[in-house]
Amino acid sequence: MTATPSQPYSPLVPRAPRSVRPALRDTLTLIGLPLVVALALPAAFAGGGTRRWFGGRAESQRAEAQAAKDAAAAAFYELDTAQRDLRISIETITAVDDSPAARRAVADFQALGQRIDEASHRYIQAVDAHDLDRDDLEASAAAQARTALTGAKEELGRVKQDLDRFTAGLGSLLGKAETQLARLAPAVERARQGLLAASNALDAVRGSGLKADDLAARLAALAPELTKLNQGAGAHGVPQTLERAERVAREAEAVRVEAERLPERAAEIDHRLVSLRTRAQALTTRAGQVEPVLSELRRRFTVACWQDLQHVPEQAAESVAQAEVKLREAQAARDEQRWPDSTALLSTVRALLNTTDESVSAAGDRLRRLNAVQKDPQQEVDRTRFAIRDAQRLAMAGRNTPDPRHARPLDDAVARLDRAIGTLDGRHPDYWHFLTETEAVRQAVARVVTQIREERGAGH
Repeated sequence: MTATPSQPYSPLVPRAPRSVRPALRDTLTLIGLPLVVALALPAAFAGGGTRRWFGGRAESQRAEAQAAKDAAAAAFYELDTAQRDLRISIETITAVDDSPAARRAVADFQALGQRIDEASHRYIQAVDAHDLDRDDLEASAAAQARTALTGAKEELGRVKQDLDRFTAGLGSLLGKAETQLARLAPAVERARQGLLAASNALDAVRGSGLKADDLAARLAALAPELTKLNQGAGAHGVPQTLERAERVAREAEAVRVEAERLPERAAEIDHRLVSLRTRAQALTTRAGQVEPVLSELRRRFTVACWQDLQHVPEQAAESVAQAEVKLREAQAARDEQRWPDSTALLSTVRALLNTTDESVSAAGDRLRRLNAVQKDPQQEVDRTRFAIRDAQRLAMAGRNTPDPRHARPLDDAVARLDRAIGTLDGRHPDYWHFLTETEAVRQAVARVVTQIREERGAGH
């Protein structure tokens, strides 16, 4: 009510328990009443003091008017108390929530406040207009006072009912707001503790001789965020402060974890440097053994069996040389404690050595497979025919005739195998072509088997 301004309120300060609030509310209400009402209340409840009373109808009307005045004062007090509580709830909501629903609640509260002001003004006018303590108060004047005060009381009651309904409708918004306010202080404290833990972890790492400059920079970047947290939600808003506190806590925790793991990470990098350096040396030795293998391939088999391998020695030597350069760069990055750079360089070294290992192994593997098929090509033929027959049995399972979508590729596989066997005739068979063809036939057959099983699985 404009007649009784509320006490200043901060939504960041916890509300008093409901059992305590009536007494506090009474005190605030009496302190906040305007002069005219404060002066009116003692008369409203005093019952006339030591004034002389005259019997008759005038005295009866005066008593009824006084009772109406007392009832109106009580209604005024109840409405004022309810409005104070509601204002606290609205301020709590607006401190946390800027949603359309919250803005509508504020607008509705303002409109309701206008009605409260009007009802309060009517009550105060009724009190001011009738002096019930006059000794010469006439019965008609007392009756008019009773009517005016009763009307004011009824209007105050109607507004109070509307206010109660409005308050009940705020339950969801108020609950969410109070929940956020309850989360605020713990969230800010977690952020502060997280920053402290990260700082301590960083100090411990530096004490062991590691620089951790990147982690220090990340931690320093959080300093402005801590300043804003210390300034409070009153300056930056509750939702924003909650979000900031949670983000700072996450980032500080990440810094702490990485700082605590840094000694282990440094040890891992040292181990990888030694391991990859040893592997590069071993690959250099193996690459030197490729040339004799190629010489044997050239001597015993056709050009098609080895021509794709003839550049392996040069490529292997080049890849190993590149890997050794990157290893030196990784060592320098580790010495300067540029951990991300060192890790990235070691990944590059590993990729180079993997590629070299595959190409060096390919020459020896090629010679082994060609020796085996030259000695006994029938073993490769039998292996492929078995795969075809197994697929044919699956295609015929539960059917009198195979599905053309399955039978056609299997028939093609049989024909392709026969053609591959035919390439072995002659003085200088292309064994590598034979091996690649049989491998291709088995892959085609495997695709048909997969298709059949998927279709039957879907049918179930």
